[in-house]
Amino acid sequence: MAPFERLKDYSRESITFTNRAVIAFVIVVLMMLVLIGRIYYLQVLEHERYTAISEENRVQLQPVAPRRGLIYDRNGALLADNRPHFSVTLLKEEVDDLDATLEKLGTLIELTPRDIERFHKRLQQRRRPYETVPLRFRLTEAEIARISLNYHRLPGVQVEADLIRYYPHGASLVHALGYVGRINERELQRVDEKNYAATHYIGKLGIEKFYEDLLHGQVGFQKVETNARGRILNVLERQDPVPGRDIQLSLDLRLQQFTESLLEGRRASVVAIEPSSGEILAMVSTPTYDPNLFVTGISSKDYNALRNSSDLPLFNRSLRGSYPPASTIKPVIALAALETGTITADKKIWDPGFYQINQNGRRYRDWKRWGHGWVDLDAAVAESCDVWFYEVGHKMGVEPMSRFLGMFGVGQDASLDQPEALRNFLPSNEWKEANWRQPWYPGDSVNLSIGQGFLVMTPLQMATSTAVMANRGRWVQPRMLQGVLDEQTGEPRPYAPMLNRKEKPADIELKEPKHWQQVIDSMVSVMHGPKGTGRRSGEGAPYTIAGKTGTAQVVGIAQDEEYDAEALAERHRDHALFVAFAPVDDPKIAVAVVVENGGGGSSTAAPVAREVMDAWLLGDYENDLEVD
Repeated sequence: MAPFERLKDYSRESITFTNRAVIAFVIVVLMMLVLIGRIYYLQVLEHERYTAISEENRVQLQPVAPRRGLIYDRNGALLADNRPHFSVTLLKEEVDDLDATLEKLGTLIELTPRDIERFHKRLQQRRRPYETVPLRFRLTEAEIARISLNYHRLPGVQVEADLIRYYPHGASLVHALGYVGRINERELQRVDEKNYAATHYIGKLGIEKFYEDLLHGQVGFQKVETNARGRILNVLERQDPVPGRDIQLSLDLRLQQFTESLLEGRRASVVAIEPSSGEILAMVSTPTYDPNLFVTGISSKDYNALRNSSDLPLFNRSLRGSYPPASTIKPVIALAALETGTITADKKIWDPGFYQINQNGRRYRDWKRWGHGWVDLDAAVAESCDVWFYEVGHKMGVEPMSRFLGMFGVGQDASLDQPEALRNFLPSNEWKEANWRQPWYPGDSVNLSIGQGFLVMTPLQMATSTAVMANRGRWVQPRMLQGVLDEQTGEPRPYAPMLNRKEKPADIELKEPKHWQQVIDSMVSVMHGPKGTGRRSGEGAPYTIAGKTGTAQVVGIAQDEEYDAEALAERHRDHALFVAFAPVDDPKIAVAVVVENGGGGSSTAAPVAREVMDAWLLGDYENDLEVD
């Protein structure tokens, strides 16, 4: 007999199905109501808010970098230009695997470990959303082509065009102009971040740094439409940036490059100033380096080569080189002696070849072993008689010498637009007490009288004091900016913030104005007198030169020893110095020359100055220096 089979209850199943269907329908209706409610909330109640959010996602305000102002010399020659260049950049928001992307790029273009390191540093800096980060600069056409062909494999990679600084004359002007480089985080904190929102470069040294506000310009903005990935689809609105102002400097490119040729192969500096205005005509420091290497970032190899060079090409000798001025300062000491009544111009002093403060004391030697005999002011300056200055320096003491040196710019930075210029210090009794915890000794005054001992000056300070002497005490402040070029006429206009940046030192008023002429006449005797130390360099000049030679010791020589340059290492030999201005009656140029370890100022530095003055005053740009 078959087992009992239960019959299906179709009525009950129908009821269960109906209940389930009703519950499902209710759930669907409730969900539809929720959806409709949400749609109503978003589309009606929150319509304005989400419209604004959508618009912000679609439309972005982007900064537009201004063009950097150009720099010209006094004759309109272009000294600093802007040139287009191409770089490869990455948009982080579009890069899925950064390391893989960098690896792929490395197969297409050369990427050094330094490039990768710098890229990661830039990636960590503050940036706007969807702002690209540069990876490598100065792409070649072949590299651009390879990247372009592989765009489909490199999401987030772009080749961008940009204007970068270019110095057409390379190393010729770097110590005068400075250079620009990639802006860093520390510099961003010092500037208006909004105005530098699209700027990658900033002035690092010299004129480029000092006049950054003028040269940079004002950032512009553009409203762009983008897709969901941040790519620009359309420019909706644009406010053009304000370009940086073009400026004209007092530098003369031809004179600058000619002066560099005179110093080739030497560690030296020349500063030439127009006495009537204080305009810097040439400022040369050798050896030098190419500033273009620094604009987009110098390689470690190139930078180490510059940094480790024993000739210090990175060092600006014109502004930061501190040298004993030696005998070049003697005209100022002579002026102080006359004004204080220590001596008169015709008073003669016996020079046996040495000077002693006490009868049995140390002998301060004259450069001429057997002395100059009886010497007055004119002969003392013309023949650079040390004993005459030992005598008057000892009698005057430090206070008058220090005071007059200060009036000629020693111990101060009087320049208007040279931010790297050193002040150095003004030796005095108080200065020595404060810095050495010692009193000022008579021997210190003896050394100071010939520009040795504690006294050091930069070539710019030497040229400045020479310009003040040429002006008979009228002070001019060295400056390199002639003016800002007018956008309509192209003519330079004075830039008031620079002219008023520093209070001008007081003009030098003498009790006896005739002392100016007496000292200047003695400087003329240096160049044109029968026994003047610079007579060989002054020979045949169609204009009158007032000058002073100088030779600064680098290492000390014992009293009973003679200086023998051949026995010394080259870097232990004396520095050669020379200062001059010309023409005497209407000075057009004042020059200071320092040649490190060059030996005598009359044999090495004075001929360089003569060539510079001939070039400026006569238009003679032929290098007639004798090659050793």
